Amino acid sequence: MNTNVSPAPTIDLPSSGIIKPAPMDIADLLVAYLEQLGIEYIFGVPGGSIEPLYNAIARSTRRGGMKQILARSEAGAAFMADAYARETGKVGVCCATSGPGATNLITGVANAFDNNIPMLVITGQPALPSFGKHPLQESSCTGVNVIGMFRHCTQYNSLVSHSKQLEPKLITALQRATRAPSGPAHLSVPRDLWLEPSQDQVPAYDLSTLLQPSSLVDDEAIERLRQMLAGARNVVLLIGGWCGDAINSILQFAAIKGATFVTTPDGKGLVNANHPLFRGVFGFGGHASAEAALRDESVDLILAIGASMGEWNTGGWCDSLLNDRLVHIDESEDHLARTPMARFHMRGRVSAIFNRLLERIYNVRQDSKVEIERRRATRELSSVVWDPESILAAPDMYVSDASPIKPQRLMRELGLMFPPTTRFLADSGNSVAWAVHYLHPFDRRICERRMGGGNRKRTQGRRKSHGGWLRITANFAPMGWAIGGAVGTAAGNPNVPVVCITGDGSMLMNGQELSSAVFEKQTIVFIVLNDQALGMVKHGQRLANAEKIAFELAPTDFAALARAMGAQAFTIHSPADLSKLDMAAICSRKGPTLLDVYIDPDEVPPMNARMRVLGGNQ
Repeated sequence: MNTNVSPAPTIDLPSSGIIKPAPMDIADLLVAYLEQLGIEYIFGVPGGSIEPLYNAIARSTRRGGMKQILARSEAGAAFMADAYARETGKVGVCCATSGPGATNLITGVANAFDNNIPMLVITGQPALPSFGKHPLQESSCTGVNVIGMFRHCTQYNSLVSHSKQLEPKLITALQRATRAPSGPAHLSVPRDLWLEPSQDQVPAYDLSTLLQPSSLVDDEAIERLRQMLAGARNVVLLIGGWCGDAINSILQFAAIKGATFVTTPDGKGLVNANHPLFRGVFGFGGHASAEAALRDESVDLILAIGASMGEWNTGGWCDSLLNDRLVHIDESEDHLARTPMARFHMRGRVSAIFNRLLERIYNVRQDSKVEIERRRATRELSSVVWDPESILAAPDMYVSDASPIKPQRLMRELGLMFPPTTRFLADSGNSVAWAVHYLHPFDRRICERRMGGGNRKRTQGRRKSHGGWLRITANFAPMGWAIGGAVGTAAGNPNVPVVCITGDGSMLMNGQELSSAVFEKQTIVFIVLNDQALGMVKHGQRLANAEKIAFELAPTDFAALARAMGAQAFTIHSPADLSKLDMAAICSRKGPTLLDVYIDPDEVPPMNARMRVLGGNQ
């Protein structure tokens, strides 16, 4: 039994002088379990059916425990929980009342499901005796069946119909949420059950033990992989978004082997664009240099690591990647199932695999001619100064002084203006295309340095790298994700600046979450790419010679809207306007700032991979 939880409320019995713990109801028990996991925030919008849970959160807050962040929409709450999980490595938690509160969550939950984000989703229900009597906002099987709706976008989904079900179902939900393939788990709890007393005054189970990730590694598979690598003259790595806790080991492996690497769009934030072995991003918004690295006929092996292998991170299922040179390493069977053509599949926790692989490489001396040549090439590469600007599609636009500002130039300035600790979130649409291709923050750190190899003692200064510096959402890709996501990221790490790069269409759809950032006094900079259009739709129609329809937006003064919600705001037309900003003051301000950036509407984002898929009707 774990006792590392907040103490239960007490009742003073004057007649006997005995102080006994107050009865803990089911809502208090659930909050106590979340506290046990170190979860600091729950994101949501309250309502009658879930009011007892908010009462339990209030009691927790008073004793220094969990807090709530009030979203302006339930979808925003789910986006916040998603980003909180990415930043902290913990489970993101969001909640909503029954009926429309629950249905509003679905887009954010579906996005987390499609991106394998561990999340606990809690919804309310009217009291059990009222089921089937048409109570207000009923969403059980006898009303608008929310349980049925969530079935297709969760790893676990259940109605808690008895108080004794809460603990086993909660534990199962969290296990399903955190084990590969991870994703959201949903529990729906009737109002009357929240108030029932718990049998225990403290949680009966230690969740930190039950949810401990497995590090089992197949030694035979590791040895087979090592032998394949030993015989390969030219190895390229594809680093995916699920390499967060393993990135330092992967980069050390790349340096030892002299293996160049490319990343998927969601993996870009895990590496330094100035790394001498980096060859760009492969997939949506990516670089021709990355595809050239994979197409190089001298490449013996391509190691795809922690990559989900969907449309966005395979360049639209490009044959330069999906062929028999591929070795796919991943913890998720679902990801591995998408590469049946691969030469070798290895399933397991990526960090454990690469720690063990490094140990084997250090312990097995290989003095073959191939290995000697590789060591010499590695020494030569380590002295190379890699220029990320050399891989850009339009380098002249990257330094253009034109007004309205070129989006390429905007990305360059954003990379220079903010400190290396900044978290960037790029929203769906043009924002993610521009950021993936052109955003290259300056950071002198290349990778973790170790004493010896494998899992040995690390030197001081190891970076937290689980989430990376750039966050995007692939696959489901809802507009406005990054706006709520910025709030969740700032909640998870209030000590670093957070930059949300979003479009005017996304801001009109979900910009109300700026009000949440104002209330929470969060240091977030919202960059709105204002081109008075749904840019991805507009440029996609033009590139495909389709009808030009339904993309224009009315002129909107987003700076004025931001000020109306209590944020600081500036209007930007040119690089000169950007240079006038006191970014140090903005990054130290306790509250959000919005930059309404009027970009050149005629600049076409790097979206060729997407157009290739649409043109092929795949």
